[in-house]
Amino acid sequence: MRNKFLLLLAVLLSLALAATGCGNDDDSDSAPAPTEAPAPDPTEAPAPTEAPAPDPTEAPAPTEAPAPEAPSGALITLDEECAAWGGIQAPDGFRVNMVTDIGKVDDGTFNQFAYEGMVGAAECFGIEDTSVIETASEADYDANLNTSASEDPDVLITVGFLLGTDTMLAAEENPNINYIGIDQFHMEYPANYVGVLFNEHEGGFIAGALAASLSESGVVGVVAGREDVPPVVKFVNGYEAGAKYIDSDIQVLSVYNESFTDPAKGASDAQQFIGDGADVIFGAGGPTGSGGVKAAAEAGAWGIGVDQDEYYTTFNGGSAPGSEYLASSAIKRVDLSVFRNIGAAIEGAFAGGVFVLTAENLGITYAPFHDAAVSADAAARVEQVRAGLADGSITTGVCGIDGLFLGEGSACD
Repeated sequence: MRNKFLLLLAVLLSLALAATGCGNDDDSDSAPAPTEAPAPDPTEAPAPTEAPAPDPTEAPAPTEAPAPEAPSGALITLDEECAAWGGIQAPDGFRVNMVTDIGKVDDGTFNQFAYEGMVGAAECFGIEDTSVIETASEADYDANLNTSASEDPDVLITVGFLLGTDTMLAAEENPNINYIGIDQFHMEYPANYVGVLFNEHEGGFIAGALAASLSESGVVGVVAGREDVPPVVKFVNGYEAGAKYIDSDIQVLSVYNESFTDPAKGASDAQQFIGDGADVIFGAGGPTGSGGVKAAAEAGAWGIGVDQDEYYTTFNGGSAPGSEYLASSAIKRVDLSVFRNIGAAIEGAFAGGVFVLTAENLGITYAPFHDAAVSADAAARVEQVRAGLADGSITTGVCGIDGLFLGEGSACD
């Protein structure tokens, strides 16, 4: 089994070069088995976790993000997160930089959420020196990383699976810079590089459960990003699993796209699905997916956003047409992952390795319903699903490494 696992990981890493968990019936359908990390005391910063020394033949054991108390429930705010750190302050001259994936810091989903985590940490910890490079093309990854590193930051955040290979090279070349790589998995990490992973299949499962609870036609759809990016596959298959958990007969339509930044294509996909009978559309592909969600909502079908609460981004806080049809968003707390690792760097507790966010530690959740007329029954059902994923009584049936269904040739089989 280990050989098959390593072969699959090698394939994933080779995809990263070209473009660029594990479960069973015993509730192990998540990212590589995490070690427990303590919750931050309300008056102290979270206790540091030591990065285990990776076995040269095995993937490194991940560290789970600490699960703080959340006065607002499952959707902890950055202000609440800040309070958990007890008022620590960055030293004078402490600098944090960011290099985005293709797109901008106002893309309404992935890049923006990472940026908001950096801004929130800067405000909380008194960091005055920050900068961002917005990537226009995959060909710019290496140059952008080098430019950002030339400013000698203490922390450099790189956003997205596709930057994984270049980030690894940069981390090895710049051992004095702490790198936070969002959605970046490697077999081994240097001490100055954290790969942040998420149980996106749990987020997709929540979205699918909500979609099936809302659907009257028995047909729902998902407009996705690139199929060679495992987090996208996890969202898509998690969505199907969640929908069928509620209604085993529901039809789930899905499409992958070559670009994350083509909202017009996403809108066209959504319109096609609506023509095929879908009355709920989940967007799991950055601005491309958001284009699908917006088109669905404007047509009077339900939409479900992704990554952050798209009510405030794609739908301009409720002022955009169709905002009353945005049922929710499958939230992936990229902002918390950035915030917590910046805090660890300030505390001198930054540890290379895998850092996992899940439903259990509040890293995967869903947005409020806002203006949407979601029934009490549907609301109760989706919260029951979220809580079940958090306490382990519900599993997705999706592999947390590659996003394939368990028993169908996934890396977890």
